[in-house]
Amino acid sequence: MKRLKPSENGFTPFEKQIGHNKFILESWNNLDESLWHKTSLNQNLLEQIRRTLAFENKCEYCMVKGGRPNYNPNNIKVSIACAFAELFCKDHFSISDKHFDILKEYFTDKEISELCTFIAFVQASQKLGKIFNLSENDQLNAVVKLKDVL
Repeated sequence: MKRLKPSENGFTPFEKQIGHNKFILESWNNLDESLWHKTSLNQNLLEQIRRTLAFENKCEYCMVKGGRPNYNPNNIKVSIACAFAELFCKDHFSISDKHFDILKEYFTDKEISELCTFIAFVQASQKLGKIFNLSENDQLNAVVKLKDVL
């Protein structure tokens, strides 16, 4: 059961949960659009990060949207970005200068800034989805069943 009644604003179940203030919803969606489409980061890298975080955050709504991360472990850039995202999710206090030194071997400062911002935004989105009780059944774009990825 949802913890809030859906608002009149938004299209997706997630948007209807945060859409009780249409200005927040619009700003949220604008930031989402920027982080996904006005970035120097590769779309596959971003999607693999989103998937990694979905399972760390245990957001059913997000897990079934794409399933488990699916990337070539030989793609070191994606591997490092996903490992960093996982660490960010589990224990952001443990992130040190050494982690940034590793990131700087593969990413520019601009990309690292975008990467960290993207991770923080997705993390917030997924935690909201989880606390609002969005589930597999709410995901309009599901590609897998939860039972198949757990």
